[in-house]
Amino acid sequence: LRVVKFRRTGESSKSDEDVISGEHEIQIEGVRTELEPVELEDGAAVPKEFANPTDDTFMVEDAVEAIGFGKFQWKLSVITGLAWASNYAMEMMILSILAPQLHCEWRLPSWQVALLTSVVFVGMMSSSTLWGNISDQYGRKTGLKISVLWTLYYGILSGFAPVYSWILVLRGLVGFGIGGVPQSVTLYAEFLPMKARAKCILLIEVFWAIGTVFEVLLAVLVMPTLGWRWLLILSALPLLLFAVLCFWLPESARYDVLSGNQEKAIATLKRIATENGAPMPLGKLIVSRQEDRGKMRDLFTPHFRWTTLLLWFIWFSNAFSYYGLVLLTTEFFQAGDVCSISSRRKEVKAKCSLTCEYLTEEDYTDLLWTTLSEFPGVLVTLWIIDRIGRKKTMALSFFVFSFCSLLLFLCVGRNVLTVLLFIARAFISGGFQAAYVYTPEVYPTATRALGLGTCSGMARVGALITPFIAQVMLESSVYLTLVVYSGCCLLAAVASCFLPIETKGRGLQESSHREWGQEMVGRGSHSPGVTRSNSGSQE
Repeated sequence: LRVVKFRRTGESSKSDEDVISGEHEIQIEGVRTELEPVELEDGAAVPKEFANPTDDTFMVEDAVEAIGFGKFQWKLSVITGLAWASNYAMEMMILSILAPQLHCEWRLPSWQVALLTSVVFVGMMSSSTLWGNISDQYGRKTGLKISVLWTLYYGILSGFAPVYSWILVLRGLVGFGIGGVPQSVTLYAEFLPMKARAKCILLIEVFWAIGTVFEVLLAVLVMPTLGWRWLLILSALPLLLFAVLCFWLPESARYDVLSGNQEKAIATLKRIATENGAPMPLGKLIVSRQEDRGKMRDLFTPHFRWTTLLLWFIWFSNAFSYYGLVLLTTEFFQAGDVCSISSRRKEVKAKCSLTCEYLTEEDYTDLLWTTLSEFPGVLVTLWIIDRIGRKKTMALSFFVFSFCSLLLFLCVGRNVLTVLLFIARAFISGGFQAAYVYTPEVYPTATRALGLGTCSGMARVGALITPFIAQVMLESSVYLTLVVYSGCCLLAAVASCFLPIETKGRGLQESSHREWGQEMVGRGSHSPGVTRSNSGSQE
């Protein structure tokens, strides 16, 4: 027989403050249908009137920690990973493949090629905050489902674009839908126990790598025979599978508690406990309804102001550098080495557009190798993030990327170039994932989706600008281009060190009320006791 009990100091009864703030308690059923005597380790029995004392209370965070990581979280990991691979990685990776193809086929000047990439990020930038607000107001699941169906619809339509203006508009609408994908991380993080959270969110990067690798392999098979239109259509189809699986996803219990839907929160927690084969905590679930959710002003309270501003710059730098490297990779590979890229671009510009250079089999092979770099990047970040903390992990990732960018000043051959791009992409992708770990941890439930959404929006500003650096400025000076990326990442490394809050070893924050800070200080020093009478151990 297993019993999970919580006793939270100072919460044994309703206080006047609880009544004023609107907090109330509801009874949550335990793993037994009726109270029975509980056996202790020495064989003695506790009278049934003491088996479920009325002053035992817990929060959603406590229940998630008590139930632990199990079958439910494994399923959720696969579904979230599918969203990451199909809706995000594939649609992003296709940009570096589509650009040179349309540049030659439609005889586009370089600024129109850059605009084709940037318009996707314009859509993402304009929608990220909106999707975050929808997720905070109407639920994480609602926002995610709408964004996925939107991306699927316009992703397929873009394959039928007859002229440049059509594909420009349709890819912008695809970007608008992709802006809601980061909310899958919000939903995912709110179901993860603290010890598994960083590792699990980082492992989502594996699905990103799988998605990018799959996109490159799909391009190798489809582009020579069927062309870019079929590549766009086939790349959107995995979203259909995710859209179907979305109906299995439950709404976040943390969101339900904050929105006052305590019955749904209880049902969700019971479902997780049943699937994991773990006991539900006995006692009363603390519910604090908060009507004022998802407000931009909450990101700029004195407690979060500097965190928000620094995170915006960090996310900007991450996307600016990551997508810049993705675009530079195809440019460098087509040139053969860094030093000859400017002269090659001038020669190509002087030739007839029919002599444009399409991506070759060797280009696809090297593109695949640099894409595979994201796997070791995840492993390195996974190893260090719980050892040195989130802030130092992001700072280290930015510094290594900056250093590799400076090494590209040397006239290295193709093999060394591939190695440097491999290392740079490994670390910048790991730093990106570290930001995805840190951001949901630092904001409370009431503004978590909005905080992540605004950060994602700032990232799209960086991604919006980067094509004009990686594709247009590159024609004028390859060295100036590398200085811009290296300098930006050095500043981002400094910004990471100056973040005021380190979230390593800290639970997700439930409320943005003023008393939240005092509550979490107490909880950060010691977690509620979880007594399992069959093991007698404390978790």
